[in-house]
Amino acid sequence: MKIYAALQDRLTANMKPKVYQFFLALFAAFGSFLYGFDLAVIASVVASDSFEDEFLHTNATTRSGTIVSLFTAGAFFGSFVAGFCDPLGRRGTLALGGCLFLVGGVLQTAAKAVEMLYIGRLIAGFGIGILVMIIPLFQAEIAHASIRGILTSLQQTMLGIGALCASWIGYGCFTHWANTGNSAQWRIPLGLQMVPAIGLVAFIYTFPESPRWLIDHGRPEEGLRNLARLHSNGDINDAYVRAEFEIMQAQIGEEHEHAAKSYRELFRNRSNTRRIILACACQVSTQMTGVSAIQYFSPAIFAQIGISAGNTLLYQGINSIIGELAQFIFFFLIDRVGRRPLQIGGNLACAVAFIIGAALLAEYPPSTTNNAAHWAFIAASTWLFNFCFCASGTMSWIIPAEIFNTATRTKGVSLATMLSFAFNTMIGQVTPIALAAIGWKFYILFIVCDVGNAVFFYLFLPETKGLTLEVMDDLFSNSAWIVPGSTWQPSVEVDVNYLAAKTSFLEEGGVEKGTVQLVEVEKV
Repeated sequence: MKIYAALQDRLTANMKPKVYQFFLALFAAFGSFLYGFDLAVIASVVASDSFEDEFLHTNATTRSGTIVSLFTAGAFFGSFVAGFCDPLGRRGTLALGGCLFLVGGVLQTAAKAVEMLYIGRLIAGFGIGILVMIIPLFQAEIAHASIRGILTSLQQTMLGIGALCASWIGYGCFTHWANTGNSAQWRIPLGLQMVPAIGLVAFIYTFPESPRWLIDHGRPEEGLRNLARLHSNGDINDAYVRAEFEIMQAQIGEEHEHAAKSYRELFRNRSNTRRIILACACQVSTQMTGVSAIQYFSPAIFAQIGISAGNTLLYQGINSIIGELAQFIFFFLIDRVGRRPLQIGGNLACAVAFIIGAALLAEYPPSTTNNAAHWAFIAASTWLFNFCFCASGTMSWIIPAEIFNTATRTKGVSLATMLSFAFNTMIGQVTPIALAAIGWKFYILFIVCDVGNAVFFYLFLPETKGLTLEVMDDLFSNSAWIVPGSTWQPSVEVDVNYLAAKTSFLEEGGVEKGTVQLVEVEKV
């Protein structure tokens, strides 16, 4: 542990605080990279002829569906278990998720029987469920309020980068070993996903634990040191650090009386109920945009209009590039524009993309030979949709991670993430049946959901841009549920910048170092 502490001090001393926070959040987000990689790589794996010969020679449809759904089923249970991992700390939970993913990755890569592959998918999914639950929570807790949106959005950014890498690696292996019977065609893509997992597990303890978690678990001295590492290059007497530390201690001490020891307690008061509804709505609405249907079944739709498996993977790779370009744009808007505009506008834009796609399929079904219409469908329902989705998709990770207090954050984010995987699995099971039965009319469901999502968030989602995590209790306890037309003035808000200045003033006057006086300030 002394070695880890020395490495932490060296990193802290050589970086500006916000750069250091970004670096920590980026490293943690390699767990999200694993999720994106696995989501995307399975398309090329299942499409590989060598994989089909080995595992899909009988009951191909059932087996391929099981391979996909076992991963999300494992993630559902993993995110549930993550809610009880609070005693391990944020780093310990990240390490646990990474280790489980490695076990699952080894089983998948070395699989000789479909049962071994099933078990590997389930265990890997379990690890991913833990990772994607804890990553945005860790990112939110280490971030300065002014860049919290950017840092938490790294979850979605790295997920997209993982999908981008998997798409092109899968495409390269698919084409290079096509029709050779060489299992490297699918074993290499599955094996490569373990590389970042090894790095995550090996180095996570070189970074500081969440100060809020340390204070919450009776280790305030360590919490203060880590807070200083994050915000003042290790100076525990920095005015901002002392002020923030006092606020955290006061807030967490009050929260201990209302800590969520079970999931049921998330619903025991108005403030918690409001937050859990919004957190779950963010995750469920993301799945109901239609992103999972496009993600899993666009290859099948492309095949219906005569596009080969190789070209389908190529277009999926292009789609990943477009998604990352969009993510890069919205990355810089989250803490400038705010959460509400991106969440509302992103859902409405997704509805427009689906309206265009549904209209094209209705007028020019897959059986027609109108290539221009088919290309327009690909552009609208995959590329345009993916671009639009990046505006609102990121919010599914940011908002749940920042709206809960320290006492309820773990279980609140866990429950919301569980629902995300539950709806992801449901869409994966329903979509092929619905597309076969009603075709383009199935898209109407997503159009209605996208518009409904926008209306819901317009009415009920308050803006959290720039607010500290310690202010969220006041926001959700004392503001109106219906947002339009309402105003919110915090009853008592601790302005950290004011307190930092006050601390410096007191120190200059010879008052004991670190003395902080809490005052009421009016929010303008």
